[in-house]
Amino acid sequence: MKVDLYSEEEILKGCRKNKRLYQERLYRKYAKKMYGICLSYAGDRAMAQDMLQESFIKIFNRIKDFKQEGSLEGWIRKIVTHTAIDLLRQQKRIQNYISDKEEIKEGSYESDALQNLQTEDVLNQVSRLPEGARLVFNLYALEGYTHKEIAAKLNITEGTSKSQFNRARKLLMSWLNKISA
Repeated sequence: MKVDLYSEEEILKGCRKNKRLYQERLYRKYAKKMYGICLSYAGDRAMAQDMLQESFIKIFNRIKDFKQEGSLEGWIRKIVTHTAIDLLRQQKRIQNYISDKEEIKEGSYESDALQNLQTEDVLNQVSRLPEGARLVFNLYALEGYTHKEIAAKLNITEGTSKSQFNRARKLLMSWLNKISA
């Protein structure tokens, strides 16, 4: 296990002084986890890398605003999430939702089979969701936002948020069931 010789406080102080060594330490500490978040929103690796890069630029520019009232990781995660949403919105990719007419086969889901799936398998299936549905799914299931908060953030109705989450969940379960069989 690799031990970081710098405390979070030292890293924060160094980043606030724009020192590259400390910025690199902060990046190395959180980049892998934040990349996973970006990948869950982006759906492809290139877009996820762009999201991660934009996020860390914002993090370094705003590090002086971090009040240390919550966790640094939570603060970083919030910036990453907002950056991902902003980039998707800029590319007008949020428009794709799962239609009411799209057939989602209900089935019995073998929980034992699903437990054998790897995180990468699940992320690959999440990346197949239409952008809008994937965004709602991530915000609700991974980030813990309420449907009311999601509706306000994405400028959709609360009902749309709920229905997109439920459709995305059913579609994911269907896909995951197929690959775990």
